[in-house]
Amino acid sequence: MATLRKGARGSRLATHQGQPGILLESESPYGSRRVVVEYDGTTTAAYLHDADVVVGAAWIANHQPAPPSTDLSRLDAGEAPLMPAGHTKHPGGRPPLDARTLRALWFEEGDGVAIIEGGQLLAVIPGWCEMSRGMPGYSRDVIGQTPFGWSLDDAMEGLGPRADRATAFWRWRQREDSWAGFQQSMLGHLLARLGPGARYWDVAGGKQPTIGVSERPPTEHRPYTVLSTLGMSCQRMPVVEQVMEDPSGCARIELAIATTMPSPDVARIFLWLAQYPWRAITWFGAGHSIRWYHEPATFPLGGGNEAVLLLDDPAKLIGPEVPDLSGFSFAGEPVRWLWILPISERERLLAKERGAASLVTQLAAQRRSWVVGR
Repeated sequence: MATLRKGARGSRLATHQGQPGILLESESPYGSRRVVVEYDGTTTAAYLHDADVVVGAAWIANHQPAPPSTDLSRLDAGEAPLMPAGHTKHPGGRPPLDARTLRALWFEEGDGVAIIEGGQLLAVIPGWCEMSRGMPGYSRDVIGQTPFGWSLDDAMEGLGPRADRATAFWRWRQREDSWAGFQQSMLGHLLARLGPGARYWDVAGGKQPTIGVSERPPTEHRPYTVLSTLGMSCQRMPVVEQVMEDPSGCARIELAIATTMPSPDVARIFLWLAQYPWRAITWFGAGHSIRWYHEPATFPLGGGNEAVLLLDDPAKLIGPEVPDLSGFSFAGEPVRWLWILPISERERLLAKERGAASLVTQLAAQRRSWVVGR
């Protein structure tokens, strides 16, 4: 199937109105993806990049009269095609876009983006668009469905509110009191569930998404420390909506770990995990395992382990009573806490092959505790 294949590598910024080049380039707030809108003198198209790979694209406009059918010569040359006359609202072509009127609106998940022209939706490349599967983005000037773009008009019932939510999210993010308000609410929830807090660490390093870690020391009734993230649930994770019909119950999470080890040592695990979903365009769910990216000897939780298993119900392993952290919500959606359990590479492969439940059964038989110690 013919698809948009060209990226913007080697193209230059268009410095004058009507000059071929890049009209817009924007990196997601999480630094994981970028979108490029490029005009080559004949067509304008948008390309969504993940590192150096174009993962999504959408034709935006013809600037010459449309052919009756697809011009394969442009595709063969790696150029964006002219949209056939029957699939564009402007078969005679439209004037070049003015770069000054364009801006990118990233979805809160960071995996998809809308292109705004003069305050109106021009094109949308959601996270579920995949060039490798012939699923392009949506464009305002497209009629029907083509390999190069689908009609934005036909998808406005879903994409219009999605863009509105993205606008509201980033407006909230930019408010001076937004983080402080969330932080206060979350700390109050942890106080009610786990008792008084002690130390607090920023694990975001000044980058989005903003995430901290709160330490809850042992109490009279709890002989271990709990470390919990604050801020992962502020934004939905990417990908969840692609694998679940109703992602609302799984899209917002926080991570926690119960431990008898020194808290500063254990807290290092969050420098790796806390921003991971938005950096890698993935999601964390119950039963997921994640492999440490560096040498095993540097794994923060030690013990010969080099991966983690995420559990929503660690009580299936031995150990003291698991605290109930449920009851917190954000943006009208429940927040789930997933508990971190360090595992070996052999155990990670077992979970991958047979499922997390099988691994948990084996660990329980070995009397593995869900509280992490040396």
